[in-house]
Amino acid sequence: MKHMLRKISFVTPALLGIPLAGVAQVQKIDVITTAVPFLRITPDARAGAMGEAGIANSPDANSQFYNVAKYPFAVHGSGIGATYTPWLTHLGLKDVYLASLAGYYQLDEEQAFSASLKYFSLGNLQISDHNGNDLSTENPRELSLDIGYSRKLSSTLSLGVAVRYIHSSLAGGASADGVTYKAGNGFAADLGLYYTTVTEKKGGWSAGAVLSNLGTKISYTSDDNQKSFLPANLGIGAGYTWITNEVHKLTLSGEINKLLVPAPPVNGTSDDYLKYSRKGVISSWASSFDNKALAYSAGGEYIYNDRFAVRAGYYADSRSMGKRNYFTTGLGIVYSVFGINFSYLVPSGKSTQVNPLSNTLRFSLVITPGADK
Repeated sequence: MKHMLRKISFVTPALLGIPLAGVAQVQKIDVITTAVPFLRITPDARAGAMGEAGIANSPDANSQFYNVAKYPFAVHGSGIGATYTPWLTHLGLKDVYLASLAGYYQLDEEQAFSASLKYFSLGNLQISDHNGNDLSTENPRELSLDIGYSRKLSSTLSLGVAVRYIHSSLAGGASADGVTYKAGNGFAADLGLYYTTVTEKKGGWSAGAVLSNLGTKISYTSDDNQKSFLPANLGIGAGYTWITNEVHKLTLSGEINKLLVPAPPVNGTSDDYLKYSRKGVISSWASSFDNKALAYSAGGEYIYNDRFAVRAGYYADSRSMGKRNYFTTGLGIVYSVFGINFSYLVPSGKSTQVNPLSNTLRFSLVITPGADK
């Protein structure tokens, strides 16, 4: 792959399938871009099959990626989840993928510790200058490492917090137009709330609210005026579960996510862009409500006898988020302590040709010790 190295923060948005109108000129971009957008990718097949909805679903090993507060309500005392997601397979790429690992351990009936890891490999990337001259071949990659703690506040409500280290090596050591690029590092935190009246034998409501990726800015150069925002996000979700004879379980859920990143100036002057890049993290969250960077998810899950699951969903976002929309579907099978989830994305609308997961099967493995007792 060849890519014009104009703005280092454009590398991953392009691979995420986010349309960038006029890469060479910042003022023509009408999509809000951030550093490390891989943090917004749904990393497990269960939520991926439910339209990316995961904030208010029942807890599992991968809850760290959506709402860390859910773990104290998990049925089993511990669990581990691993997922592999191939990326841009419709372009014939075999070395671009997202891998994730998550797990939790309940200290008692009231509290739990958790951790997770995301690793995004962008394959081999040929770095070129603006004249098309090859500079170097890089293996860009990004990762995040989290640890979390969650605790029940009552029989129906819990609170959780997670802290995150982020490393983004897109073109470390490469130089272009007199600028030397380096790996970016950052820190962030998530804060989540989870409410549920659902038990093993009784249906009911569940809801959640999450503030995620609240943290530092990331820089890929030594220039303090070229720092990029993290994809800070506010998410709210709710769902209802029906349980019949402890065998049939149906859950319908939905959520709304708001990207807490300000929109860059449109056709602004160099001073406008300098002011934008110097904007503080906290003030950027407040000013982000001036834009309409919203994403909507809706999904359903039918589970038979806690052994077999059928899932489906729909995802859509606003123009500022890329204006993507697609249907999702998937299956889940549980045998003893092992669970395998599959999901498949069915593109729709104008995003059909650019979605990186178009016609891609991704899968997750969940191990839940004690599930066979």
